[in-house]
Amino acid sequence: METKEQTIKNTHHGHAIRRYRHALGIKQEALAADMGISQTLVSFYEKKKVIEDDMVEKFAKALNVAPELIKELEEDPVTVIIKNNSIDTNHGKGYVAIDNSINHFDPADKIVELCEKLLEKEQEKIKILEKLLKDRE
Repeated sequence: METKEQTIKNTHHGHAIRRYRHALGIKQEALAADMGISQTLVSFYEKKKVIEDDMVEKFAKALNVAPELIKELEEDPVTVIIKNNSIDTNHGKGYVAIDNSINHFDPADKIVELCEKLLEKEQEKIKILEKLLKDRE
């Protein structure tokens, strides 16, 4: 039951932990030290979509938030689009992100491009539907 709700809500436990950690200004190393685990393990959990309840509770306690907040925080679609694009740090050109890595695109331009593609697809659907209605008559 929880898995179905997870899919419908588009939650990601690891990303939620990262978002709360960033909002609180806590580094992975500090969180790891508070929890008695390694920084590598914190990084590992921040990449997991679903984290076991007992571990979510440990992260929640260390971040001083309710476990439900970690389990139910929905992904921001814009953040997902931006994070899923590749970052190349070997070149000196492009948009510089906060973490000093280099993006060879402006995220806003990418969002506009995706919206334009979506609009095109919707217009194609409308044309097909109009044609079907004419054929029925």
